[in-house]
Amino acid sequence: MIERDPPDIEHIKSHEWLKPELKFSYAQRLAKKGYFDLYVSKIAIEKMVNHAKRFGRIRKEAMGFMLGDVCESERRRFVVVRDIVTGALLSSADRVRFDNKSYNELFSELDSSGFDYVIVGWYHSHPGYGCFMSPIDVNTQATSFHESYHSAIVVDPIRKEIAAFKLKGRRCTEIDFAIFWHDLESPYGAPNIKKVRVVKKKNQ
Repeated sequence: MIERDPPDIEHIKSHEWLKPELKFSYAQRLAKKGYFDLYVSKIAIEKMVNHAKRFGRIRKEAMGFMLGDVCESERRRFVVVRDIVTGALLSSADRVRFDNKSYNELFSELDSSGFDYVIVGWYHSHPGYGCFMSPIDVNTQATSFHESYHSAIVVDPIRKEIAAFKLKGRRCTEIDFAIFWHDLESPYGAPNIKKVRVVKKKNQ
């Protein structure tokens, strides 16, 4: 557990692919608390979406692990997803799993992640059939990602939808999450550095 403050409100936003009801839920939470259980870095979410898009072009599912930190601030726990990792997949339009031969490569990538990682959940895609947790997905969550800090993100690159889920009892329910970026990053293409006008003085 890491003691740290959650990302500033000025450095978070909802994902543009959230369904209207989830955008509304995000706005309500932001207005009341400005506090989320799950924060996903701009870099990590872009990697997930790009992975899903690449596999979506051939109508196959993508999958990977989410790496990050379990944090606490004022006795409230939240999770920060800093990066993702994936490997060779055995994938179809409605099934996906890691190729058994890819595990050495996968864990090599985990070890070279550059920080003391925690696997805080997983992501996968549903190309063209929406964001939900199927019975197989729920079983995966219950058997492999059952800790209270674990979550799942589902991406549909065809419908352009995204959602996050957490295990509650024997079911997975949707949860609000926020995208965050660091001071020197630009949020979704918007420049974060103010332009400075330079006025040249005439020689006297």
